[in-house]
Amino acid sequence: MTFLELAEKILSEKKIPLTTNEIWDLATEKGYEKQLNSIGKTPWATLSAQIYVNTRDNPKSFFSQTDTRPKKFYLKFQTNQIDFSELETTKKTTQTKKKQFDYFEKDLHPFLTYYAHYHLHCYTKTINHSQSTKKEFGEWVHPDVVGCYFPLEDWKQEVFELSTAVGNISIRLFSFELKRELNFGNLRESFFQTVSNSSWANESFLVAVEISEEQDFRDELSRLSISFGIGVIKLNIEDPHSSEIIFSAKFRADLDWETINKLTMNSDFKEFLTTVKIDLTSKKIHKKEYDRVYDLEELTRKTNP
Repeated sequence: MTFLELAEKILSEKKIPLTTNEIWDLATEKGYEKQLNSIGKTPWATLSAQIYVNTRDNPKSFFSQTDTRPKKFYLKFQTNQIDFSELETTKKTTQTKKKQFDYFEKDLHPFLTYYAHYHLHCYTKTINHSQSTKKEFGEWVHPDVVGCYFPLEDWKQEVFELSTAVGNISIRLFSFELKRELNFGNLRESFFQTVSNSSWANESFLVAVEISEEQDFRDELSRLSISFGIGVIKLNIEDPHSSEIIFSAKFRADLDWETINKLTMNSDFKEFLTTVKIDLTSKKIHKKEYDRVYDLEELTRKTNP
């Protein structure tokens, strides 16, 4: 049984919208998780990620989702059998309840790490700007977070060894610039800071929690994204799986090695490069050397102290 088949089985039995955590709890209660064809250390997180990815912009998906927080999922063919009135009441209560989460940009790192791990399949490392040994290059030098996707987790060993032998390992390096919000007031500075700090990577993203929905702003953000190949991620700190890539990043096949060399003035970045090299050589990812991927429950507690 796959994770999606497990979710479909639970939802078809219960006939009510459920959160991904509720789906997993019921599956373990009934012993269905023992029928999964693969299971890792955090299967509940894998289940969540797969359901969210399958549902988003996929007309062929069996699942639909509510617009409540947290989101709940149900089977499309059961739409006419479900009473949504209780959910609407919950939604209105949530909307009228003013919720505050005071945070700094550094507080967003665990949420980005979680999203990047489950949706971009990359391991991230926070770059502490104070660790740099040189200051003459100015403030727009270091990305906030870097990441690496390793094909050795997805490819068969024979394929990975052959790609290594021919010099085409196909790792993917990511660069992220984090902001609390994006609007016309800080768009240009934030965007060109991202361009300056991120142009060395295969894919570069500007990430923010609050992004203005004004049409003129979105049009300008789209223009800048297309012009410079920078992606934009809207980070959802209440439901990280609901974070979304608003504009995709342009993939750069060639890395900017001169800039990468300059960035080694930062000890965190240098350690990141060393770890990636060791992982590729040993064919084993040393997860403790990257930013910790918190459980979803731990992240939720950060927004509900």
